[in-house]
Amino acid sequence: MQPLIINAAITGMVPRPQDNPAVPVTVEAIIADARRCADAGASIVHIHARDEQGRPTWRAEIYRDIIQGVRQACPELLISGSTSGRLWSEFEKRAEVLDCGPDFGSLTPGSMNFPASASVNPPEVVQRLAGAMAERGVMPELEFFELGMIDYVRDFLIPKGFLKPPCYANLLLGCRGTTAATARNLVHMVDALPAGTTWSATGIGQFQFQVQALAMPMGGHVRVGLEDNLWMDAGKTEPATNLRLIERVVRLAEALGRPIATPDGARRIIGLGPRRRSVSAIGHNLAESSRESAASELSVVPSLERTDGSPG
Repeated sequence: MQPLIINAAITGMVPRPQDNPAVPVTVEAIIADARRCADAGASIVHIHARDEQGRPTWRAEIYRDIIQGVRQACPELLISGSTSGRLWSEFEKRAEVLDCGPDFGSLTPGSMNFPASASVNPPEVVQRLAGAMAERGVMPELEFFELGMIDYVRDFLIPKGFLKPPCYANLLLGCRGTTAATARNLVHMVDALPAGTTWSATGIGQFQFQVQALAMPMGGHVRVGLEDNLWMDAGKTEPATNLRLIERVVRLAEALGRPIATPDGARRIIGLGPRRRSVSAIGHNLAESSRESAASELSVVPSLERTDGSPG
C-alpha cells in the first residue's frame, strides 16, 4: 500500500477554546500547531481562519498571515484553505483565500444538513469556486458528505470541464444528518469515486478513529484533527489535541505496515503540480482580476449558527 497521507484539520469553524483549550484560533497558535502536526507526520494542513475575537472569518489578510507563517515554519507542508459557505454565502468572500497561495482549496460539491443547520452550496457557487481554483492553480480538496456529491462530480463537473482529474477527496462520515459512519457506507462511497481519485476518510466526533481504522487497511488515507473531533474517547472524558490525534493514527499505521507520507510524497501520490510560490510573490493581480470579471453576487441561503456534533 501507498505511504499514508495525514491531512490535519486543526481548527474548523465550530470548535472554540471553551470547548477544548487545545483548539488553535490565533494566527500564531495555528502556525505553531501546524508545525507540531508536520513534525508528527502530517503532510497536509487544512486551515480555517479566525478573527481577532476568535470567530470564523473569510478575510484574506488573516489567511495570508497564516499561510505565509506556515510556509516559513514548514516549507514543505501542503496547505489547504477553506472556502466554506457555512457562515457566509457570497462567492467573493468564499474565494478570498484562493489568492493567498494555498496548495488546495476545500470544495463541498453539494448541500446537506448538519445537526441543527444547513450548509447550502448551490451549483452556481460550486462551479464558480472550481473555476477560480483552476485559474489560480489551486487543487480542489473535495469534501464528500453524501454519495450524491460524488455522483455530481463524477458525472457532471468532470465531464463538463469544471473539474479536471486527478482528484483528491475527503470522505466525511458520521455527522448527524448526513451519511452514517459504517463500513458499508465507506466502501460504497469509495467504489463510486472518479477513477484515479486519491481519497482520505474520517468520522465526525466519536466516529473519527473508527472510520480512519477502516480506511487505512483499504489503502485510503486519513483526515484527522480537532475540527471534527474534540475527544480521545467516545465518553468525552479525555480532551484531544491535534498532536495526540495524529500520534494515534501513526501508531496504527505502523501496526499495519504503512509508512507515513512526506509532503513531497503526498504531492506525488495526489498528482499535485509544482510547489506553490511564496505568498508574497503571488501578489494581488489575480484577486483584482477576479473581482472585475465576477458576475453579479449570488444570493445564497446562509448556513445557520454553531451546533455541536458537526464538523467545522
